[in-house]
Amino acid sequence: MTTNTVITNWKNGTTEFECISPNGVKTVLGTSTENNKIAPPKAMMLSSLAVCSGLDIVAILVKMRVELENFKINTVASLTEEHPKYYDEVKVQYQFFGKDLDKEKIEKAVNLSVTRYCGVMEMFRGFSKLKTEIKYN
Repeated sequence: MTTNTVITNWKNGTTEFECISPNGVKTVLGTSTENNKIAPPKAMMLSSLAVCSGLDIVAILVKMRVELENFKINTVASLTEEHPKYYDEVKVQYQFFGKDLDKEKIEKAVNLSVTRYCGVMEMFRGFSKLKTEIKYN
């Protein structure tokens, strides 16, 4: 079994935490103040979901020799009203841009990510109702 360790240091006197990932990358999370824009933890979860799935899809489409002009993922989530607030519904919208897109291969790549490869997607299934949608532009 593989393990990962993230080291999280509180920035004393603030609402900020510096997180150091297993590969040494530093990210600051917390709550925003007027002077300082900080990534909120729940939003970072949505970003992680989108990037995890996006990495799968790009890798699969490269293997399938599908060329894209651009690719965008919109992740929209609903928070519960009661504490602890969490995302109970999440919609992941995949948008593909390009000429003569191979929709069959794109749909296969998205499906493989959603159902087989994206571990973050699997984690979200434990607490959220997930919906996905594909759009072509």
